[in-house]
Amino acid sequence: MERVEGSSVARVPITVRHCTTLEEYHECERLQLITWGQDQVVPLPLFVVARETGGQTLGAFAGNQMVGFTLGLMGIHEGRLIIHSHMTAVLAEFRDRGIGRMLKLAQRNDCLGRRIHLVEWTFDPLELKNAHFNISRLGAVVKRYIPNCYGITESPLHAGLPTDRLVAEWYLDSVRVNGMMRGEMPRPGEGAVRVTISQDISVRKQADPAQGARVQTEMREKFMKYMKDGFIVTGLEIGPKEASYILEDEKQVAAQIATT
Repeated sequence: MERVEGSSVARVPITVRHCTTLEEYHECERLQLITWGQDQVVPLPLFVVARETGGQTLGAFAGNQMVGFTLGLMGIHEGRLIIHSHMTAVLAEFRDRGIGRMLKLAQRNDCLGRRIHLVEWTFDPLELKNAHFNISRLGAVVKRYIPNCYGITESPLHAGLPTDRLVAEWYLDSVRVNGMMRGEMPRPGEGAVRVTISQDISVRKQADPAQGARVQTEMREKFMKYMKDGFIVTGLEIGPKEASYILEDEKQVAAQIATT
C-alpha cells in the first residue's frame, strides 16, 4: 500500500459521519470500483435499504471528499440483533492513517448507542494485515470458517482461489474489547494451539496461485478441525517469516468475550 506520510494529503483532517444521501451512496459505489473493480460493487439501492432497515453507512471525509466508508446491514445472531459489517474501503492514498480504525470505532459507538452489542464481518485468513487489524487491534474473535463464502470471483485480489472466509465476531462492550481499547493485550492461556503460515502468503498466492491453493486447503482443514473441537481464534502473532493464528478453547475465554 502506498504511504503518503508527510504529504499534503496526510495532513488533511479526517471526519467520520453517517451517509444519508444518494450522492454519498454514489461515492460509495465509486470507491468500490477503485478498490475492488466491477466484480465487487454493491449497488446504490442496497445502501438505501440498509438505511431504511436499521443498517448504517459511515463515511470518512477529507474536507468534502469521501476517502473511505463502511457499510453495515442489520442481522440476527442467535436470536439477537447485530450489525453485519459487509464492507469497508479506504482510498489507497489515505491508507495507513488509521482511517479504517476510525470507521470501526464510529461503527462501535453507533451500535452501542442503539444497544447493539455485536458486529460481525468476514475476512480472508490469507490476508494477514486485515487479520491483525481485526483480531489484534479491534479485539474480534473467530468461531466460524466458511469455505468459498462468495464463490470464485474474477477479482485479481482473490487470485482465482475460493473465497474462504473467517467470520469476525466483535463483542463491543466485552471485557476483552474494552481492555484492548485501553491498549491491554490478552495473553493466550494454557492449551492454546496455533495455525501457522508464511508471513508473505498474500504476495505468494498472487505469484503462484497453485501454492496459494495448497496453503488455503491446509489452513481450511486445520481451522475447521479445531473449531469443531470448540476452539476459537483469539490472537495473531506475526514474526519476520511466519504468522500464527492463536486458538483457545472457547470455554476458557467465555468470560472475556461476554458482554458487560
